[in-house]
Amino acid sequence: MTDLAPETLEIAAHEWPPPPYIRPVGGELPVRPRRARSFEGLTYSMIPGYRPLLLDVHVPDGVDDPPVVLWIHGGAWLMGDRRLPPVMWPVGALFQKIVDAGFAVAALDYRHSKEAPFPAQLHDAKAAIRYLRRFSGDLGIDADRLAVWGESAGAHLAALVGLTGGQAEWEGEEGVREGTTEVSAVVDWYGVHDGVRLELRSLPVDPAVIPPGHAETLSREPLLTLTEGSPLGDDALASCSPITHVRADAPPFLVMHGEADGLVPIEQSEVFVDAMTAIGTSVDFRRVPGADHVFLGADPLPLMDEAVAWLGERLAR
Repeated sequence: MTDLAPETLEIAAHEWPPPPYIRPVGGELPVRPRRARSFEGLTYSMIPGYRPLLLDVHVPDGVDDPPVVLWIHGGAWLMGDRRLPPVMWPVGALFQKIVDAGFAVAALDYRHSKEAPFPAQLHDAKAAIRYLRRFSGDLGIDADRLAVWGESAGAHLAALVGLTGGQAEWEGEEGVREGTTEVSAVVDWYGVHDGVRLELRSLPVDPAVIPPGHAETLSREPLLTLTEGSPLGDDALASCSPITHVRADAPPFLVMHGEADGLVPIEQSEVFVDAMTAIGTSVDFRRVPGADHVFLGADPLPLMDEAVAWLGERLAR
């Protein structure tokens, strides 16, 4: 188990919007991992007409050239923040567990779907990977051993990153343009995998998962917003679906999904895992009994430990 400070074990208040994580004068950023060197607010991409896209990197103390876990936040492609995993998880626990395992953790902001349609979000994630590899020496990381981990909308993007590595048509031209975006492993937590057949479950949804006033958007609207105006045209919905891109030589996947997910039904992961398994892709599937979206109804800490241990086996030298 990770040595977590007592304050990190307190569940964050379910307030919307979440409190801003602004570093107090003379103090520390609340979500900054302990026993780590932190590089915060790195601009990994500047796109004319958009806000600068930022990346935080936390590198464990005393570890030479650690592998990297790139965290992609969720939020229905409409909201979310690189610094803030789901507010109902113990504060700071996720990043701290990754650092305590001897991995660097990087977390990125990406363009939301009302800023730019798909594949902008995938291009941003790939730009962040190229940035990490370009500046790995400055950061003191081994970006050749890089895994991607996402939850919900972030899991959808993480899956696409894993499945499209090395495919020029999905690279984009944002940020650092040289370098591979292939990854060593993917942790995929309750993501959308087949947009064509997606039917998000009927409301009500627990207000701890979706802020009041946003629940009415939870039909197919988030995914349709993601693809509306996409340069991929009529093919956008299928193209943004990880199941479209399954391939036998993909990196290993760990897919974890709550059996009681009230937002993204577990069938989304079941059909994806079946498709991967059928062609021989390395995939481990973990059904989480009684867990809703963001694993509400289950203790997330053992699930984090399980995923970190799985990554340790894939990122070993």
